[in-house]
Amino acid sequence: MAVTEPAPDESLAPGPLLRLVADRRVAYLIVGVFNTANAFFLFIVAQWILGDSFAGYMTSLLISHVLGVLCAFVLHRRFVFRVRGHVWLDLARFEVVNLAALGLNAVLLPLLVEVAGLPVILAQVVAGGLAVIGTYFGHLLFSFRRPATTSEAVDS
Repeated sequence: MAVTEPAPDESLAPGPLLRLVADRRVAYLIVGVFNTANAFFLFIVAQWILGDSFAGYMTSLLISHVLGVLCAFVLHRRFVFRVRGHVWLDLARFEVVNLAALGLNAVLLPLLVEVAGLPVILAQVVAGGLAVIGTYFGHLLFSFRRPATTSEAVDS
């Protein structure tokens, strides 16, 4: 069984990012870097407000996750995967992938802070970086997946 990439909606013209870079993987990387920086910025702001206690940095992680996922969903859907329809299903799938990454992050962050003794911000860089590695494949193969058309689903 062949694994196919979710096809962008052919009736939609490529967005400005895809016209600029013409490669979805590069567009994903650009949007992903922005999303990671945005979520990290949100984490820092929440952390600055809430403090370095366990409840503070875990709440900061949750706040940055929710706001970051909503922004990331819109940008990935609009500028990278170029799909339409199934908005709520796509958002639910997108969140499932991101919750898996959040779960990994939520396990690693306290380990890095409480056990390894890293400062909270540095620990979030490490934990967040490790958690985000698999999200490309999760979004590619699950979040924005569309059924292959009969011409695309030819298996020999």
